[in-house]
Amino acid sequence: MESPRLHISREDWPIAGAFTIARGSKTTASVVVARLQRGGLVGRGECVPYPRYDETPEGVERALQELVAEVEAGLDREALQDRLPAGAARNALDCAFWELEAKEAGVGVRHLAGLPASGPLHTAYTLSLDTPENMGRTARDNAERPLLKLKLAGEGDLERVAAVRQNAPQARLVVDANEGWSAAMVEPFCAELAALGVDLVEQPLPVADDGALAGMHSAVPLCADESCHTAADIGRLVGLYDCVNIKLDKSGGLTEALRLHHEARRSGLRVMVGCMVGTSLGMAPAALLAHGAEFVDLDGPLLLERDRRPGLRYEGSRLWPPEPAFWG
Repeated sequence: MESPRLHISREDWPIAGAFTIARGSKTTASVVVARLQRGGLVGRGECVPYPRYDETPEGVERALQELVAEVEAGLDREALQDRLPAGAARNALDCAFWELEAKEAGVGVRHLAGLPASGPLHTAYTLSLDTPENMGRTARDNAERPLLKLKLAGEGDLERVAAVRQNAPQARLVVDANEGWSAAMVEPFCAELAALGVDLVEQPLPVADDGALAGMHSAVPLCADESCHTAADIGRLVGLYDCVNIKLDKSGGLTEALRLHHEARRSGLRVMVGCMVGTSLGMAPAALLAHGAEFVDLDGPLLLERDRRPGLRYEGSRLWPPEPAFWG
């Protein structure tokens, strides 16, 4: 069989307003798309380069362009796992391989990956970091959503969460500090957050400092995000966290995400399947992995001014698996 041809493109998708976390704000989602073609079949994958991990769209695009000749000389999905490190570039190409392989086998990616049949999911909806008043107003506008995720930063966070709770009294709440707290904040903040009905706290401490969580009593379960990339991280995280956030842009694609999911479950950790801010193409493979996860955070397209057409089907916070005509 002839090797596929690889095409790389970069795209910018406007965000509705701005997306703000503890590390900064952005108004555009810059994505890189890998497209594999063999015969009349095409497989696609999308990634979001993330500055926190020293990634840029230009760097990711360049890394993938450097693989064009290798792919056309026979580099396949399994060899890719050693050829590129876990991260955005590998994610785009890995997911493109999955879709192409599934189409060539005449089955869906779900079937090829051994994942169960699935129906609609309920995704979290993210509230950007802002003043308590503004976050409260946004919460009121989205109070009917079953799960809200709040971006936090440290000082003032309890007031932010209280404002959201007041304006969305029925919603489940997850908060994400994005490494913005100190060790001294964790126990007292989590006690207050438990009283406000918060279900989960993501990445309270910087990765380099999260060993301080050992022996702490947190009244709210803790989830590793920046601290968790691949299955190799799980051994260190057991005893520090209760849950891990699996993002394909961190794991380097669906291949490693499946391994990470298995290792997390084997180690007794709960699972969130999350995302960067991107289009439906980036969410589609993660949506297949997300069934059975305790927390689903695949709202990237809901934060954009517009999404791909066709794309995933969203109704409010309900998200359907990708249709074969779109991806998988």
